Amino acid sequence: MLYLVRMDVNIPLDMPHQRAEAIKAQERDYSQQLQRDGRWAHLWRVVGEYSNYSVFDVADHDELHTLLSGLPLFPYMDIKVTPLATHPSAVE
Repeated sequence: MLYLVRMDVNIPLDMPHQRAEAIKAQERDYSQQLQRDGRWAHLWRVVGEYSNYSVFDVADHDELHTLLSGLPLFPYMDIKVTPLATHPSAVE
């Protein structure tokens, strides 16, 4: 199943810089592994925001929830998930 996911990151302003950088490094490692194994199919930055749009290709809602809640930045994110379906006018 394909999902469009918007993630808005809101790291607390009072979080120590070293802690924030450590979490971001963990996030990068985790997200890149999911990209390499094909479950995080696309990742785009939203210009001017600490946000992204991503496409996940996973088995079901439960797998997506597990992956998203495993993100190191998850406690600091607002996430919106949109399940995607095949469009009848799509060429592919």
